[in-house]
Amino acid sequence: ESNTRQEIPRWIVTAGQIAGPILFVAVLFWSREEWPDAKQRLAAVVVLMAVWWMTQALPIAATSLVPLAAFPLLGIQTAKEVSKAYINEYIFLFFGGFVIALGIEKWNLHHRIALHLIRIIGTSPPRLLCGFMLATAFLSMWISNTASTLLMLPIGLATLTALAEAVPKSDQHSRLIEDLGISLMIGIGWSSSIGGLSTLVGTPTNVSFAGIWSNTFPEAPGMSTGVWMAMVIPQSTILLLATWWMLSVRLPRTDAAGGIGSELIADRIRELGRPKRAEIQMLIVFVTTAVLWVFREPIRFGEEPLIEGWARFVQRWLLMLGTDGAVARAAVDDSTVAISMVLIMFLLPARRVSGRTEYMMDWPTAQRLPWGILLLIGSGFAIASAFGTTGLSESVGHSLGRLLHSRPTWIVVAGICMAMTFLTEFTSNVATVNALMPILAAASVSIGVDPRLIMIPATLSASCAFMLPIATPPNAIVFASGRIPMRRMIQYGFVMNLFGVIVITLGALFLMRPLMDIEAQGLPNFVPSANSGHTDG
Repeated sequence: ESNTRQEIPRWIVTAGQIAGPILFVAVLFWSREEWPDAKQRLAAVVVLMAVWWMTQALPIAATSLVPLAAFPLLGIQTAKEVSKAYINEYIFLFFGGFVIALGIEKWNLHHRIALHLIRIIGTSPPRLLCGFMLATAFLSMWISNTASTLLMLPIGLATLTALAEAVPKSDQHSRLIEDLGISLMIGIGWSSSIGGLSTLVGTPTNVSFAGIWSNTFPEAPGMSTGVWMAMVIPQSTILLLATWWMLSVRLPRTDAAGGIGSELIADRIRELGRPKRAEIQMLIVFVTTAVLWVFREPIRFGEEPLIEGWARFVQRWLLMLGTDGAVARAAVDDSTVAISMVLIMFLLPARRVSGRTEYMMDWPTAQRLPWGILLLIGSGFAIASAFGTTGLSESVGHSLGRLLHSRPTWIVVAGICMAMTFLTEFTSNVATVNALMPILAAASVSIGVDPRLIMIPATLSASCAFMLPIATPPNAIVFASGRIPMRRMIQYGFVMNLFGVIVITLGALFLMRPLMDIEAQGLPNFVPSANSGHTDG
């Protein structure tokens, strides 16, 4: 894999091994009256893990185990509490998605899909990157960012494999495929996050904001899907273009297949022959998974749903059986689909070999899962959970409110965007939005700024953390490909974090104000409800 410790200079690894514990001790014993001990201990652990992740002082998966030892020993969370973060519905969603991807690879379906995709898009690296990013961004407008990334990842990897095999190996061609691999994997991960911003249902943070807004300001106008899209799609487009330019600027504009192009790709497609039974079955599983993910929840374009999600029928059936309403409403999610399809793969015969039946999936193949990445994702959930239970997120929000008091509006908006972007590098963006939106609502009223001018940019910024694998599930998924060195993700991600702050701030000032009829100064004619501070979104 390309993200191993061997690629990090030894002096950086050694520096991280020394600097991590030193900074941990420094933060642990840095005392302030308003900084409770539990929060301070958590901050120290987060600093230690950040240093070790960035320098790879320990293998990335090993650093991901730190919360399991440090949180109980430091009294941040019990062993039972922190362990739960490493095994939840999102982990099983990743598990199922990766197993389906392994099935696509096992039966060589990804190779066929990739070759046809290359023939359509072309073999120029920038065009390939653009095609994958546009497809991923469009998918993530309607289904979860995680699901759209899981769908596109195996096709992207197969495309790289097909291009690598297209011409005889050379140092120049190998470097091109390596650079294209980094850009393509990062592009898929980031475009899913960027595309999800564009609709109210595109990402859970947007849904959380809409719920918190209606509970906090019941007399205020509701969030219109049309206005949201008119306001956010231009910002998403700019972010998408900036991502494409940054990732493609070093890529050559020539044919990635060595100048042979369409003729060679057509020859490769002919060599594959007619699709075999196992390929067709795997394609059915893949398409069925995608359809079930896309249509699980209602598809909306406006106030009324165009298509009612199939999960509603499951809820009604469970209610008929006498199931509790809350249980019925939350009975199924994307992980239910993923694991169901994985079980079908283990049951579905693919072919007969030497008198025995071979199934669509077997356990030796499933064991090739990137288990280290599952630990990495789990550590992100553990940190996010601890931020909430210790109140560190709330303390950061209060401190930021005091810092921005009496500042110009553009500085307030930019500061909030900056804080949310970098805070969600280490915390769950949904948990952060749920924890901080009521605080930001109250703070905006106290400083005389329309709450939408702060809350909406903060919500968008919570999905624009691009630096670390643990920042968002799409980041973790593409990092699992093994094609992205940690340092490259941090370098590119830091630039995109800052650019995202600029774009969202300008969008708030020059798009949101006219579209939502927000005055430059003063508050609208609505006030927070009495129980606004207790909403959970």
